[in-house]
Amino acid sequence: MQVLKFGGTSVGSAARMKGVFQIVTADPHQKIVVLSAVSGTTNGLLAYAQLLADDKSEEAITHISALENQYHELVNELYSDSDILNKAHKFIDEKFDFLREFSGKKFELSEEKIIVAQGELISTQLFTWYVHQEGEKAILLPALDFMRIDKSSEPDEYYMKSMLEKELQIAGESPIYITQGYICRNAYGEVDNLKRGGSDYTATLIGQAIDAEEIQIWTDIDGMHNNDPRIVQKTYPVKNLSYDEAAELAYFGAKILHPSCVLPAQKAKIPIRLKNTMDPKAEGTTISKRKADGEITAVAAKDGIVAIKIKSGRMLNAYGFLKKIFEIFEQYQTPVDMVTTSEVAVSLTIDETSRLSKILLDLRHFGQVEVDHNLSIICMVGNFTSDQRGYAAKIFSAFEQVPIRMISYGGSKYNVSVLVDSTYKKTALQAVNEKLFGLDG
Repeated sequence: MQVLKFGGTSVGSAARMKGVFQIVTADPHQKIVVLSAVSGTTNGLLAYAQLLADDKSEEAITHISALENQYHELVNELYSDSDILNKAHKFIDEKFDFLREFSGKKFELSEEKIIVAQGELISTQLFTWYVHQEGEKAILLPALDFMRIDKSSEPDEYYMKSMLEKELQIAGESPIYITQGYICRNAYGEVDNLKRGGSDYTATLIGQAIDAEEIQIWTDIDGMHNNDPRIVQKTYPVKNLSYDEAAELAYFGAKILHPSCVLPAQKAKIPIRLKNTMDPKAEGTTISKRKADGEITAVAAKDGIVAIKIKSGRMLNAYGFLKKIFEIFEQYQTPVDMVTTSEVAVSLTIDETSRLSKILLDLRHFGQVEVDHNLSIICMVGNFTSDQRGYAAKIFSAFEQVPIRMISYGGSKYNVSVLVDSTYKKTALQAVNEKLFGLDG
């Protein structure tokens, strides 16, 4: 069985939903289809929840009614069968009546996730009915019946595997199963989600649970590119990546893939293919256990980085100092990206700044603290073995016109990361494209 995930832009209109149907039915493989909400819906629902939280009920009703009208227009274009069309209009009315009910009472922040989940619940039902209209069999599997995270907000893999197997048995045999990406329940049974881009994560977790032959992630770009095509003109899709390379690129800014989604596929040794819904014949990128020593594969950039330097003479010939520093970040649940140390100082970077003021307050007990904002991490990814010569010189020659704030190499043999001021990001990416990949601009 295969798992095929389609993002919001892939189901963003009636025409694109019809295109997804063509892709899904193009080969005879049995498959589970994972869908995101129609593009714009998640943002629209989040805006609605924020208006409710701000006690702007009238504005919220106007906003949600406009979104409802867009859906009525979509189903008018999607269905030719009058019975299914009428059923779809009624379904949209019911869903948005349910959403409007939140405006008639005191809004609780926990209700935001229930509101946002309606996007995936709507898109999957509409697509299932379209498959039926076109004469194909498909069964809708509610993700809220088998997708769950634990008390640490980590996927409950054992629960998901056992419950998905049960749901498939109950559903019976079908060439196509359809389910929601992104949404899940938490350890308390409440509606929750896997955070932004979580539909990718849903797809690979499902793939791991059913031991899929292949996981396909369909987006609006033809695979993972060697550089950011939004900033650099001449880029190309990378045909093959290792799991580790793909994970590094996703974490350090390649938006095509959710940073957490590679691990489930890697653990189960299932290949991931990144494909373009707008150009299904394009080769895309295959992520697998391949190895290519000494090769610089791609580059990604991560913005919104804050650098923190803690300087103290108490570090000199001392042990336990770093442990105490990192315990502060653990206490405030803030991940650290890059780390460099000297005899009397440690520098590190974070991109989650919601608890920054508390972190800085605690760090000042250990020494002098300096903070820099508006930084970017440029991450060069490949499979760099310790005895490989020449690639370091090649990488740093690309930064001869760019001031470097920090360098990280050795923590992973799959990336070399450089911290720069964000004003130099475009210059750095263009220089890397020319020096490392021989592409001008």
